[in-house]
Amino acid sequence: QVQLVESGGGLVQAGGSLRLSCAVSGRTFSPYTMGWFRQAPGKERQFVARINWSGSNTYYGDSVKGRFTISRDNAKNTVYLQMNSLKPEDTAVYYCAADDSIATRKYEYAYWGQGTQVTVSS
Repeated sequence: QVQLVESGGGLVQAGGSLRLSCAVSGRTFSPYTMGWFRQAPGKERQFVARINWSGSNTYYGDSVKGRFTISRDNAKNTVYLQMNSLKPEDTAVYYCAADDSIATRKYEYAYWGQGTQVTVSS
């Protein structure tokens, strides 16, 4: 049973930073693609960032480019999302996702975490 557990969410003022972590358990190898999505109340789940197994390829949603950085530590089976210059519009539940192949769209990811709330106050 693969489990993804996010941590690091919380309340922060606009302009501040947070670092989210997502630990993968229940298997002995790292998923090929790991990603972050977010969902604000009343909105669809939105792509934030993804990273391949080696970390050589990263992709970001337009709204977070230049502010967020995704990274991973395969020895720890953990992916991170460093979020800087946070804005109130970044407020959402952030979800970690993983897949054993190249995954781009949200429906291509086989495994999901339960989410962690990020709230940015103005």
